[in-house]
Amino acid sequence: MGNKSAGTDFILLGLTDRQELQTVILVLFLLIYITTVLGNVGITLLIIMSPKLHSPMYFFIMNLSFVELGYSTCIVPKMLVSLASGSQSISFIGCGAQFYLFASLVISELYILLIMSFDRYMAICYPLHYTRQMSPRFCVLLVAISHSYGFTDAMTQTVLTFCLPYCGSREIQGFFCSDPSLLKLACGDLRVKQTLILISAAFNLSITSLGISLSYMFIISAILRIRSAEARRKTFSTCSSHLVSVFIFYGSLCFMYLRPSSEQSMDQDKVVTVFYTVIIPMLNPMIYSLRTREVKEALKNAIQRKLTS
Repeated sequence: MGNKSAGTDFILLGLTDRQELQTVILVLFLLIYITTVLGNVGITLLIIMSPKLHSPMYFFIMNLSFVELGYSTCIVPKMLVSLASGSQSISFIGCGAQFYLFASLVISELYILLIMSFDRYMAICYPLHYTRQMSPRFCVLLVAISHSYGFTDAMTQTVLTFCLPYCGSREIQGFFCSDPSLLKLACGDLRVKQTLILISAAFNLSITSLGISLSYMFIISAILRIRSAEARRKTFSTCSSHLVSVFIFYGSLCFMYLRPSSEQSMDQDKVVTVFYTVIIPMLNPMIYSLRTREVKEALKNAIQRKLTS
């Protein structure tokens, strides 16, 4: 990297330049982040402490909570500090670290959601073989592969992005270091980087969405063969939380990365970015807590034990 690129801070312009909104945004995002931490840590501890939740499905939910708490934490605290102090700068190294952690965890989440759909496919379509096939060792291996691939892919994207020359404006239109914002500041030949990020995004989104779609095609087919309407409803309810998470997460990522960028889309980009970096990590613990009977029962039992003690 050239000294000119590596020696200068970036400026995070944030969500708005209107001073009267800074305090409102600070308080709002602080409350959202606290809720995110409490929700994800809470559901993780609940799964660890409740023997009834020691199953592959909840092991993957626990890992999903870890990932979402991770990429929310690598972005939101820095934004809160900037709003509170008024300092909008972020170092070149800090920007690279934030970029890398966020990208790796988002890619990991794509594949964890894919693994969760495979888990539901095995549980519904092959219930007699489920316990043997989805062994603890196999589940850990699947999660480890997801994280390994995520960190490897993100490292490639990070190196390509931060080897570009940044010789003009250092003002990032947003509240964290992301590919679309950084590429607008680079002044070198961007064709290779733009092509590779499009290939990476299209590959990861297509592979995982295709795998999830195929899993649910077989799941729906198996559910339709169940004669009892009540049994069909109960079986499908085990998939509903996962489907809600998939639609929300994939919808925002596809809107962000698989469409042409333009100056007019900048405000839309900020809204979508806030949604999948700040709102989704807060919502998912609520989705799994409110829509999953076992989690609600475990939470109720934990509260009763606490009150009794």
